[in-house]
Amino acid sequence: MATATNNLSLYMTNIDDVKKIFTRFDTNGDGQISSEELVHVMKALGSDISAEEVKEVMTKIDTDCDGFINLEEFAGFCKENAGNQDEGLNELQEAFELYDLNKNGLISSTELHQILTRLGERCTVEDCVKMIKSVDSDGDGYVDFEEFKKMMSRS
Repeated sequence: MATATNNLSLYMTNIDDVKKIFTRFDTNGDGQISSEELVHVMKALGSDISAEEVKEVMTKIDTDCDGFINLEEFAGFCKENAGNQDEGLNELQEAFELYDLNKNGLISSTELHQILTRLGERCTVEDCVKMIKSVDSDGDGYVDFEEFKKMMSRS
């Protein structure tokens, strides 16, 4: 269960990054994340989250117990979970593996496009090529784990 809740944080401590992620989860745009929205995004990312795990995530993050996660609760959760380095590294590895669809240790623009499309993002493969180039420090056209770590740790 710790994996499901902790994967949501991914070192997100910059408020703009937190808002972007929150908005992705808040698919109906009402300013709250419902358990249904949480399930939808987790499944789009390839997670096999159970109803019990969703309940536990909601209980942990929904501090005012209204059945929804608001931006303040989400930001607090992200900040609270950003400090654990070892666990954070494992979370980053798991996140990287979600994007590395063919499991070759590299994220291609095609893989990035597939994941972003599943998450409801409207972007082209060319957009993804540009995103990859922006973090591809060795110029091979892919994002490896070291490049991914650097990208995710920027604030």
